[in-house]
Amino acid sequence: MIMTKDTGNDIEAVIGEYKTNIEECHRYASFDYCYGYFKSTSDLTKDIEKSCLVLGFYLASWGMYRGSSFILQKSVKYLQRTIVYISKLDKSYWEIDVDYSDDNIKKIKEIYDGIKDILIKNKEADLTLITKILLGVFGFVPAYDNYFCDTFRNRYKGQSGFRRVNEKSLKLISHFYTENKDIIDKYAKEIYVLSFDENKQTRINYPKAKIIDMYGFQKGLNEKKKERK
Repeated sequence: MIMTKDTGNDIEAVIGEYKTNIEECHRYASFDYCYGYFKSTSDLTKDIEKSCLVLGFYLASWGMYRGSSFILQKSVKYLQRTIVYISKLDKSYWEIDVDYSDDNIKKIKEIYDGIKDILIKNKEADLTLITKILLGVFGFVPAYDNYFCDTFRNRYKGQSGFRRVNEKSLKLISHFYTENKDIIDKYAKEIYVLSFDENKQTRINYPKAKIIDMYGFQKGLNEKKKERK
């Protein structure tokens, strides 16, 4: 039986807090431009430079090109083989979301390993980078960054360290969705991916995994701010 440390009543408030920053020039919108592009572009290799740049800027917005990160030393050309790999995947992969079946968990792990094999050459840290790519491109898993992992590590204390994308951690994310389905579904239905063209609107909804990512990230950020005070 899966146990949570607390049921909590802050989920809607925390997601709502994150949502206030979703606007076209905020760094949070880099997810919209990335996910919208990869979900709607039929041939990612037709303009492969643009595909690399879209993914690269999204990763930069979310902190992957800073500090001691190995990818800081790479040009956007380094992402080309990853784009080619993604372009060969069936579009059905974009339909996977957080109510994970065993088959979908297997697919997620295979894609994780596939991208890791391409990008990681010298035992560099892979968890945050690869999950941010999976979130920005496919939208089927939250990004396992420090804020998200702290939130879920605390919520499911002793059941998963959220240090790997494996069956255990994915099943706990799925459990969180089931526990809070009404709230998560509500936001997934009402939030649409921003269009880069301000005169147009997309009809692409935020995936449920992104809504959960918003909660985990924002709650972890809030807790860190409290600690600093």
